[in-house]
Amino acid sequence: MREVPTVNVAGTAIRRRTAGPPASALVERELLDRIKAHDVDAFERLYRIYQPRLARFLINLVKRPQLVEEVLDDTMMVVWQTAGSFRGTSKLSTWVFAIAYRKALKARARWPDPLEDGEWDTRVSNDPMPDAELQRSRIHDALNRAMRQLSTEQRAVVDLTYFHGLGYRDIAEIVGCPVDTVKTRMFHARRRLKQALPGTLADWL
Repeated sequence: MREVPTVNVAGTAIRRRTAGPPASALVERELLDRIKAHDVDAFERLYRIYQPRLARFLINLVKRPQLVEEVLDDTMMVVWQTAGSFRGTSKLSTWVFAIAYRKALKARARWPDPLEDGEWDTRVSNDPMPDAELQRSRIHDALNRAMRQLSTEQRAVVDLTYFHGLGYRDIAEIVGCPVDTVKTRMFHARRRLKQALPGTLADWL
């Protein structure tokens, strides 16, 4: 019997806190090749790499903090089960984010009235922060609040662009639409965000 890794909140919480810096694309591909051979250790390493990135992406889509772990785990289990289907025609991260996007849309369909955690993006650390870091934090918080006014599709495009640094072609593959549609969604999203952001923060877009 093949061993299937168990992905659970309790079991991964400790490992996530000790996760190292992001791996290179080459290392990620090497891990995926090992996952194709059902290497559980490689899967756990790839999980630690993608957990913070996917969690940040998913919270803006499902809008239910308690669903993020479920969708994230579902996403990574698909990676485990279908690793052999990845042909390398796109970046590995694009493939993983596309799976996460589809899982998030299904989760939203099951829970059409999401519960808001009104403080998740506004909590401020008690530790002293340099001015530059404080400014980035304020921009981040303001953008997150403004993004609540966008549709799910628009939030996905904005999040993948500004928080994950992806280009329109990668985003189009993730969300399953033409590049021109991504550009249109970004145009309307930026217009709405500029109206919602206070003062000079709108210039950040």
